[in-house]
Amino acid sequence: MNRPIAVEDLAERLPAKARLIGIDLGTKTIGLAISDVERRLASPLRTLARTAFQKDADALLAVFAEFDVAAVVLGLPLDLEGRDSPRAQSTRAFARNLATRTDLPMTYWDERFSTAVVLRSLIENDVSRAKRAEVVDKMAAAYILQGVLDRLAALASGR
Repeated sequence: MNRPIAVEDLAERLPAKARLIGIDLGTKTIGLAISDVERRLASPLRTLARTAFQKDADALLAVFAEFDVAAVVLGLPLDLEGRDSPRAQSTRAFARNLATRTDLPMTYWDERFSTAVVLRSLIENDVSRAKRAEVVDKMAAAYILQGVLDRLAALASGR
């Protein structure tokens, strides 16, 4: 079975130019973000409504194919002390199940403050409550993915 790997190991498995997808897995929605092929910038992509795992997985696999994704970054909602929370355990279970449906490499990224940071930014920019609700999940996915892209860039430059 395809298991999530460390970001450092992911760097070694990626082709020179390929997109990564970031996933913010919520209980009601799945926020998605996509990188450019140079892996410099994460952009919010879309938000999917959660249904049953099979339908969620089918929708994700379709997006992976549509954007020719080379790897998957899943936000991992650890607790404030950095330990697994019930939501983190749920995310790990989702990843295990998704790994049975794809050979794409997967990695986790600590997403403890992603939604809070994104919400604060939206509020500071006077985005309406309705618009915030519409975009927060895909923007959180972009925040998560950007963290991995920045880490990959640091690894490539030897930092």
